[in-house]
Amino acid sequence: MKPKSVEGPHTTRRLGSLKNGNRPGDPNAAPRCGAKTREAASCQAPAMPNGRCRLHGGKSTGPRTADGLERCRTANWKHGRYSREALAERRGMREMLRECGKFLKSFQGLG
Repeated sequence: MKPKSVEGPHTTRRLGSLKNGNRPGDPNAAPRCGAKTREAASCQAPAMPNGRCRLHGGKSTGPRTADGLERCRTANWKHGRYSREALAERRGMREMLRECGKFLKSFQGLG
């Protein structure tokens, strides 16, 4: 089905489906984003249903559930050198080495 067109005084505008979840119709009548840009002006891109354009506020607000937060935490895992478990293991090894050193020094005094 071909989109309808509207004759204006100077141009012919097409009426069809719009991107970003906006209703079909005149793209110039779509609500605007309004986010503050680097030039301190407001963004004039068409807004999605959440009120912002695709550049200034997408759909995701981040994980909220415990499962989602855990997946997010492990998604960027590199090597685990500084994980809680690895730090605790190294701390335990240092303590054990200190105790071994004290034990050996106690035997040196006996001989």
